[in-house]
Amino acid sequence: MFRLEPPLRVATAADARALADLVNFAGEGLPLYIWEGLAKDGQDPWEVGRARQIQKVREGQIVVVDFGDGAVASLTGYPIGSEPTPIADDVPALFRPLQELENRALESWYVNVLACYPEYRGQGLGSRLLELAEQSAREEALRRMSVIVANTNAGARRFYERYGYEEAATLPCVKDGWETDTEHWVLLIKSLHPVEGR
Repeated sequence: MFRLEPPLRVATAADARALADLVNFAGEGLPLYIWEGLAKDGQDPWEVGRARQIQKVREGQIVVVDFGDGAVASLTGYPIGSEPTPIADDVPALFRPLQELENRALESWYVNVLACYPEYRGQGLGSRLLELAEQSAREEALRRMSVIVANTNAGARRFYERYGYEEAATLPCVKDGWETDTEHWVLLIKSLHPVEGR
């Protein structure tokens, strides 16, 4: 793993509240809907979300931007292997198209979450984190990047297309009780050119 220079750092359990916020921004409310379904009687769904983020922190999957007052942006991602993930019968309908799209992005570095608080947008933080993601992909000897966006999230799509991502596939969004304007999930792929000397 390469060294992270401030304001970038690896996330810690103390970032759980911010990470839950950021994941929900990136997922346009879908994470909160999932946490509501997982919450026990009387449990705050955000508590579920924070616990799930702490688990990801323990796996070392998250990098954050922190100017000294806590995380304001985050990147979560991982390599997708060479074999598709089987979709079991008990996988909720809502998740099936997302997993199917991931299965079309084999041998890529998947950007699972890339988000920042609204007041920090427009400062190049997303670009910086995306560069880090591509650096990670190259370290893993992967030749392409992948991300899934909602068809309604025109801003995110423009952002990724500006960096060379192109539409590879779409699948209908299965709402399964989730109230959303999203009609389709869009898989975007970017080919990475080998770095000179490698």
